[in-house]
Amino acid sequence: MSTTAFAPAHTPAGIARTIDPHGPCVRLRLTTSAECEVVDLTQQLEDFLLRTGLLHGVLIVHTLHTTTAVIVNEQEPLLHGDLFRQLERLAPRDLAYDHDDPTRRVVNRTDTERTNGHAHCRAMLLGSTLSLPIIDGRLVLGRWQRVLFVELDGPQERTVVATLAGG
Repeated sequence: MSTTAFAPAHTPAGIARTIDPHGPCVRLRLTTSAECEVVDLTQQLEDFLLRTGLLHGVLIVHTLHTTTAVIVNEQEPLLHGDLFRQLERLAPRDLAYDHDDPTRRVVNRTDTERTNGHAHCRAMLLGSTLSLPIIDGRLVLGRWQRVLFVELDGPQERTVVATLAGG
């Protein structure tokens, strides 16, 4: 079984924020630095929420990529290593994936296609969208909970979108 290199969780200083002037929406653009990596988005999302003034509602967070995920969990590097090792067991990199076979795959192909069937399968296990409650203008998270972006096919440029529902 192959091992997957990963980077510990961090909050890169280079996350670019774009706030939509037509509504409560923000795009977070980030550049990952490893094949598998966890990036903590919690502070950027809380900053966005504070700017909106929304007191009660739901924050919806969504990744725009099929080889990434967004999750709520601890920002703890050893736990992230455990997660990546489990994902390697469930969707091994060295397994033959039909998605990676250019003689069989006829949709959604590009000339610069990556061999990443494993990353797609891993992302499907984790999920691409979160809904988080907002009460009294704050995200409702448990003591150790953080909003984490999970890269599964990096390094690459990535975008996460967040929007609000409520009043």
